[in-house]
Amino acid sequence: MQRLMCKGVPGVALLLWSDFILAAGALEGASGRQAVNPIAIGMFLLFVAFTLYVTWWASKSTKTSSTFYNAGGQITGAQNGLAIAGDFMSAASFLGITGLMYVGGFDGLILSLGAFGAWPVFMFLFAKRVRNLGNFTFIDVISQRLDRDPIRLVTAFSTILIVIMYLIAQMVGAGTLIQFLFGLPYEWALLLVSVLVLAYVAFGGMLATTWVQIIKAGLLLTGVTLISALLLADSGFSFSNLLGKATANHPSGEGILRAGSIFDDPVQILTIQVSMLFGTVGLPHILMRLFTVPNMHQAKLSAYYASLFIGYFYIALLVLGFGSIAYVAGNPEFFNDQGKLIGGSNMAAIHVATAMGGDILTGFMSAVCFATILAVVAGLTLSGAAAISHDVYAEVLKKGKPDPKTELRLTRISVLLIGFAAVSLGIAFQHENIAFIATIPMVVSASVTFPILFLSLFWKDFTTKGALYGAGVGLVSSIVLIVLGPQVWVSVLGNVEALFPYDYPALFTMPASVLVMVVISLQDRSERGGIDRENYDRLLVRSEYGSSVTEALD
Repeated sequence: MQRLMCKGVPGVALLLWSDFILAAGALEGASGRQAVNPIAIGMFLLFVAFTLYVTWWASKSTKTSSTFYNAGGQITGAQNGLAIAGDFMSAASFLGITGLMYVGGFDGLILSLGAFGAWPVFMFLFAKRVRNLGNFTFIDVISQRLDRDPIRLVTAFSTILIVIMYLIAQMVGAGTLIQFLFGLPYEWALLLVSVLVLAYVAFGGMLATTWVQIIKAGLLLTGVTLISALLLADSGFSFSNLLGKATANHPSGEGILRAGSIFDDPVQILTIQVSMLFGTVGLPHILMRLFTVPNMHQAKLSAYYASLFIGYFYIALLVLGFGSIAYVAGNPEFFNDQGKLIGGSNMAAIHVATAMGGDILTGFMSAVCFATILAVVAGLTLSGAAAISHDVYAEVLKKGKPDPKTELRLTRISVLLIGFAAVSLGIAFQHENIAFIATIPMVVSASVTFPILFLSLFWKDFTTKGALYGAGVGLVSSIVLIVLGPQVWVSVLGNVEALFPYDYPALFTMPASVLVMVVISLQDRSERGGIDRENYDRLLVRSEYGSSVTEALD
């Protein structure tokens, strides 16, 4: 059992939705670095060269704030759906879920359900309404109903917090992964990621970022499809045969086909699922993608195609997960002298690629993991820059009438500042336990962004006062319960037992936030509260039929 149960499994389970999983203990137990693979380096350089060409092409069209933030709204639904999938299908999903299934079988699959379940919710609740109401960011939507200045400042702050926390974890994970896969020093890995991302975003804006994500998603889907096909072919194209090999090779036997091998607390599973589902729906860089398409029909198609691509991806991971048990566990080629899997459980996906396709497939998947990091960090950087330059500068400081050239220049400066902060913080947190930092973005998204957006769109009595109080409760309670939970109170502060038993507190913080928003809004009899209620009917018509119908009614 020791050969399978690598350290860092709790961190892996909690952080599977993003690449930074690798920094939260995923590579614990690794023995040195993977040997430098020239095929991986060659494929990565080819990817970089092609995406830099795409950036150069996109830069010729990125001359205004509109084209910078939303690619001019000319991306098709299918293209945007693949780009959204590329934004979401991270190296952590590929490496982390496969690693979890390698350790515990079915339990690894359970944790992907919440993330996948977000996409039907995203499609039916938000896709049409958000696209009809917004221009560049989701904050444009809620500010049409609530008091624009305070609500923009609060939601912009939460957006920047989500982006910075996400980026810290991404950069630490990127440095760790690239150091292991390519043999690069940690600092050089961070610098390389930052330079490439800054080139994509600062010069190509959303158009370049979209195509980087499309290319990366296509490569990742190709890779998992090829590995899955090879695994099934070696098992006579019978998934039952593959499961038979896996159960015969795992110490738990048929226990890996049932839930409970890793997580035996249903509340822990439920709170992770709530965090994944509602946190994903509220992520600002995901919501921002709805504005890259020309109309609400294409926005709904975006969510539809994203659901298809992501669903297919997770089905392929089901094959990879059990395939890693069947072909990696017990194979001395993939274990060090201490009997531990080289690189820890998160490298099971890379090892099964080696088992199926040798150095060529290993090199390809290593390069894809690097490309995945670049695509995700690019989307985050663009979202953070838009919150600063558009939501704060253009809409709050300039009251919606900024100088276009100044706004675009500030956006590019913001990109540079965010990139510098990401590298600096990545280096500062290199040797720290950043699991709690990685938890913050998803929980804050579920407890602040999602409730404000949902209630703004669907509840007439929602007011600015309720939104501000509820957002404060959601943000503070999220951070406090994370600190009191196992990730900080035990792992970081060294206490024996956590004061709060769960790693992801969204099951408790999101209802608390919503409850405060509802109670305060119902009690709000201010003049501003009356305006907020009156704005709802106009917002409802426009969210369903678009601005042209609203203008005709006027």
